[in-house]
This record gives sequence, C-alpha cells and structure tokens, in this order.
Amino acid sequence: MPHCRIICSLLFIIISLYGCATRTEMLPAREQVGETATAVMVALESYRGDAKFFIKYRVGEQILYSGGDWQDRLELSAEPASANYVSPSMLPMQFRQQQPWESLPVDATLIPILGVDQWNELRDRMLRAVVPANGTGLVVDFEFMQYFLYYEPDGQFRAMRLLDKPADYSVHERLNFVEFMRSGRPTLESFLRERGITATELIFNTGDTGLYALPFLYLNTEHHLLAFIRNMPLRPVTTTTVAGLKRGQAFGHMMYSHLINLIQRPVSSLYRLFFLVGDTATSTLSIDWATGLSTQPIPPVGDSAPMDLQQWESELDKISSKPPSSGSLEVLVDGSAFFTRLIDRVGSARQSVHLQTYIFDNDDYALKIGDLLKRRSNEGIEVKVLLDGLGTISGTMSDSPTLPDEHLPPASVRRYLEADSKVNVRQKSNPWFTGDHVKATLIDRETAFVGGMNIGREYRYDWHDLMAEIRGPLVDIIDREFHLAWGHAGPFGDLGYLVALSRPRSKPDDVEGYPMRLLLTGPGNYEIFNAQVAAIRRAQSYIYIQNAYFTDDSLLRELVLARRRGVDVRVVIPMETDHGPINRSNVLAVNLMLEHGIRVYLYPGFSHVKAAIYDGWVCFGSANFDRLSLRINRELNVASSAPEVSQQLLERLFEPDFRVSPELTEPIPERWIDHLVEIIGDYVY
Repeated sequence: MPHCRIICSLLFIIISLYGCATRTEMLPAREQVGETATAVMVALESYRGDAKFFIKYRVGEQILYSGGDWQDRLELSAEPASANYVSPSMLPMQFRQQQPWESLPVDATLIPILGVDQWNELRDRMLRAVVPANGTGLVVDFEFMQYFLYYEPDGQFRAMRLLDKPADYSVHERLNFVEFMRSGRPTLESFLRERGITATELIFNTGDTGLYALPFLYLNTEHHLLAFIRNMPLRPVTTTTVAGLKRGQAFGHMMYSHLINLIQRPVSSLYRLFFLVGDTATSTLSIDWATGLSTQPIPPVGDSAPMDLQQWESELDKISSKPPSSGSLEVLVDGSAFFTRLIDRVGSARQSVHLQTYIFDNDDYALKIGDLLKRRSNEGIEVKVLLDGLGTISGTMSDSPTLPDEHLPPASVRRYLEADSKVNVRQKSNPWFTGDHVKATLIDRETAFVGGMNIGREYRYDWHDLMAEIRGPLVDIIDREFHLAWGHAGPFGDLGYLVALSRPRSKPDDVEGYPMRLLLTGPGNYEIFNAQVAAIRRAQSYIYIQNAYFTDDSLLRELVLARRRGVDVRVVIPMETDHGPINRSNVLAVNLMLEHGIRVYLYPGFSHVKAAIYDGWVCFGSANFDRLSLRINRELNVASSAPEVSQQLLERLFEPDFRVSPELTEPIPERWIDHLVEIIGDYVY
C-alpha cells in the first residue's frame, strides 16, 4: 500500500503540472467569414508596400480583405540576386476580414492581376513537357514546401501538397525550384511578350482550393522572384506556456520508467541493468593503448588486394544473431530524398504503416508527417507509431534554427498523433536512462526505410544524413524486429515481448536481389560493434567512415592499427554536432587519428550520417561510434557485401563528401578540459 500511495502521488503531480503548463489556443475558424475549403478565391485588387501586402478577393458571394507581412521573406534589392529565379517564398495570409482595410501604406503599389485562365495556360505550357500523364507525377521543392503536380485521367491538371498526394499516384521525379524555373523561364518570357504584358510585378489567380491552397501567385520579373500566397488553416492548437513543461514531462517519464516499468518489465529491466553495470566496470578498467605506438613510423598506404568478402560473410554468420537474407536497397542521402520517398510510400500504402523512431519532434515539419499519418489512419490504413519516450521528450526541448517564428508546438506529440485519428501510439520506457535508438518504417510489410533520420525539421532541411529504402526478404526480418519492440512497449511488457517472439517467422522460398543482413545492438548483444571490429581487422585495402561521434576507444585503436599495417583509412567527421560537449571530445579523437596517419575530413555543417565501407563491405544505420550505440542502446544497422550497395554509397555519399569536406593537415588545439570531457563522454555518449 505505501508503494501505491507514492505512485499515485507522483501521477497526480505530473497530471497537475501538465494541466498548468498547457493552454488551448482557439484561433478563429474560416467559417466565421464564410470561407470553405473548396471555394475558389478570386483576387480583385492587390497592393504591395515595403513591408506588407494586401489582397481584396471574392469567395462565393462574399468580398474579403486579407494581407500579411513579407518584409523578412522577399528581398526587393536594387539588382536581382541571380539571373535565375530564386526559390520562392510562401507568404501566409495572416488575417481575413469583412471590413475594408483601415488604410494602405503611403508607398503602396497597385499590382495588376491576371485571371485563372491565363495562369492555367502559362502553367500548362511550363509543365506539360515535364509532368508525366501515366499515373505518376512530379514533385517540385518550393523552399520549405513540396508540391505534387500531376494530370488526372481526363487531362485536368492538379497541384497539391505532396502530403496530400492521391494514393493511386506515385512520384516519377523530383525537381528543386531552380531546376524547374531554369527550364521554364523561356516559356514564361514568351507568354508575357505574346500578351503585351510589360508590368514587372503581377498577381496571378491560380484557382487553387483547399486548406493549404496557393490561391495567388506574386511574380516579379525584374528581381526574378516568385511568392505563393498561401491559404493557411486556422485551427485550435494546444500549446506550451510554461518553460519547465518538458523537464516535468521528462521527470514524469523517468519515474514511470523506474517504477511502473519494473512491474511490467521486471526481467528485461534487470537484464539491462546487469549488462550496463558490467560494461561500465569494463570501460573504467581500460588502459591507455596508444602510448607505445607514437614512437613507431607510419607506413605508406599499401596496394594490397581487398579482403575476401565471401569468407568474411561466413565469419559474419557466427557474429550476427540474425540469419543472412537478401533484397534490394536504394541509398537516400539527405532529407529531401528520404522524406519525398517516405511521403510517397505512406500516401500510397494499401494496408499498414509501422513507424519506429527515436525522436518524433513537435516542430512544423514533424506535425506535417503526423497529419499524413492521421489522415491515412482515418482512411482505413493500420498506422502504428513507436516512440522512444526520453528521446522524443528531449528532442522537443530544442528547436531547429529554421523553425518559423509563428509555429505553435503541441504540448504532447503522442496526444497530437492520437487526437481525431486512429493512429496507435506506444512510447518506450527508458530504464537506467537507456533507450531505443532505432529508426525504421515499414509500408505494407513490403518496403522498409532504415537509417539515421528521426522525424523532424532538422532531418528534412538542416542536417546531412542517410537512409535507405529496402525491398525483398530482409523486410520480413525488419518487420519482426518492429513487432518485438511493439509488443515489449505495450501494457503487458515482458509478456507482450514473449507473445511477439512466438509469432511464426515467414520464410521466403526465393532469394530476391543481393545478400544483405541486419546487425543489432541490445543488452548483451554487441554484434554491430563486434562485426565492425572484425571488419577493421580484416580490411587490407581501404576503410571509409562517416560518423559524428567518436568516443569508443576500442574502435579508435583498431582504426589506428589498420592504418599502421598500410590500410587507407579515411574519416569524415563534423566538428559541430547536436551535443555541444562532444565537439571537444571529438577534438582528441581527431588529433589521435591524424597523429597515426588516418586522413580526416571536416564536413561543413552537421553530418548525422552513420556509415562505413570496409574493403567493399557496407555497414550503416542508426549506430554511432560511441558506447551507448555499440553496447547499451537498441540499434539497427544494415550490412551487405554486394557491389551494388558499396557503389551506391561511394557515388552518393563518400565521394561527394570527400570533395566538399576540407582535409585536416594540422592537429586542432586542445584544452585541458577536453580530456575531462572525453572521460565523461565514455559514459554518457
């Protein structure tokens, strides 16, 4: 009974804190001014000042007055910044009212307006050459928004957010805006000449309708600018009003992880604690290994033949806990490639979407993905989302530098996903501050995405990162791992894991594609670490690695020994990471590698990539080169000796990154505190 009172008291405090820390922001609904999601908005008058724009438009029988700021979004300088049209801005209509504007700025300029018919003609002429008419469409990146352009079977052209793409259409190609306008600019200029239009500023009525429509387009031919004026939905949002809310959520989650979790998952929690304590003791007793090597000369890079990959795969059979499998894989570098493909696959799913992530952020882009998942669940698709509790809470504590100022984050990602939807969300506990770092999404149990990207704005727009789309028998093994984690995160805990473990395994009769396998990290299972140590020891020709976190001394030792036997060892590492102190810990690792002849490249910006090639054997996924990823947290990597995979990784990742990353030739100045940070990093990162 005393334990029950303690638990109830803690829950009451957490619920009370949540109630004090949130509010519901009731924004005016469009219906209050007679506007509907399907009504066409027709611009009647338009003005531009130095800081604001104003549009008078008709919707149905009603006349409305709108406008917004654009001073920080468009640069109307004396000379155009480029001969090409720059990536367009999205100008939200920040107000709508029935009363005329009180006054217009003195500097307001009347802008001519062109009708929907003229826009349709121009648009069709620019798009007909690039948009297919065979059940597929074109994705164009408009700054921080992607639109899907396609033709319906009756020949009618449609444009909508990629997130709203019809399920029976797929993405044929993706273009950024500059590429699109480079090919379409001659058509635009010819169109204006034919109609005798000499004005340098125009507003097009596009006729676009919907909650996220682009009903008006501003064109400036003198400064090569385009700005879509966007019809934003105004809806109730529950937002954060107390700065300590996230700290309170983290505290409550950790209390749950160490109280309720021990009841639901007693065996796995104690099992995890046993290996955590044992590994900590082993790390503490490790000795300095580099001192004796410093006096030995560094040999030149040799010309040895690569290791025998067939023999290596046989050795991997003894290291890996999963059987070898097969499939096909496409490397997706950076958020534009991955999220375009992810949205396409989720939007076309026929049966199920199962998404597992370490962080599901509460920024604007993560909520767009959340809205897509909610819509698909309401359309009858089974949607399951598995979050790491501490990872998601900590991830929502910091914002992307590109996050719009007007964004209102929800207080709880889980509640946001569950609200008005059939999305089933489970949140993993974090006993002893350990976590589940896996990022994997399965579509219809036919396609899997794995790699290093979480769901958030940083991964879409700000950071360099890597994912892969996988098809074939390997997807069945990834699917099984998801269901084991899903069952373990459910209300029955360890018992739910045993039930998931008893599910019959599918055994495909045919081998599809080329050989691939999964490698995992978990309590007592260090196969990602063991496989890469063995690969480094076997490598004879080259080792290429890209990773943001180098705090594992054992792997550093093996890389140094490989270089000293003549292997070409190259490392791409960012000196700016999302964990501030680890920057200084990386300094020591970088200087040590440089001292022993390893070539180090400093990636410009932050790279979140976790990938390596050892004489043609590829290993990439969610695991960093740190203690947490290699010995403690749950991680998932994909590995393959297939030339098709290593060639993709070389051409799309390593070769481009070697070109853009300056090679370090002198050691980085060290500070006394770096050594303290490095010791702490061995236990924290």
